[in-house]
Amino acid sequence: MSFRDYLHEKAEESRHNELSAYLMFLAGSIFFIGGVLETLILHGNPEWFLFIPYYTEPTAGAVLGLALIISGLTLIVFGLGAGLNYSRDRSWYMQELQKANSLEESLAHKKRKKKVTRKVVKV
Repeated sequence: MSFRDYLHEKAEESRHNELSAYLMFLAGSIFFIGGVLETLILHGNPEWFLFIPYYTEPTAGAVLGLALIISGLTLIVFGLGAGLNYSRDRSWYMQELQKANSLEESLAHKKRKKKVTRKVVKV
């Protein structure tokens, strides 16, 4: 396997991982919205911590809503972080692939130029 093939495969892998990370972000958004709706529908007037509603009495719906909110926020944060990380990795792989391609093209151009000058000298 050549270095170019390796870089191409790693760029594809990073693209796949980036897509998975953004899907994790979307799942976290759905969980967060579901948890907020669960808490608001269960009790009309919940307590608020910044933008997170919660209910102080330990009922099944309140625990489910809080669990959905916490897991949703966690998935949102980690999904964004992983997506940005994989995006940065993919851009690095693509830059290296571009460098490898330009080096290969310049070597091929020199080789062609050398053949042309040899043919001209022989004539």
